[in-house]
Amino acid sequence: MRKSKFSDGQILATLKDAEVGQPVTALCPEHGMNSATFYKWRAKYSGMGASLMKRVKEFEDEDRR
Repeated sequence: MRKSKFSDGQILATLKDAEVGQPVTALCPEHGMNSATFYKWRAKYSGMGASLMKRVKEFEDEDRR
């Protein structure tokens, strides 16, 4: 599977920027991503902290094996 070019910290920072009120149309070009990517992240990682996000990714890797 292809590795993401965004780190967990970058994903969480982007989601927090959107929660603060920054519009998605301005947020996506600033971070160099597509709006579909943002909405996929929001559906998957919204409300998570860094440690919980790491655990979810570990479980997904384990399931993939």
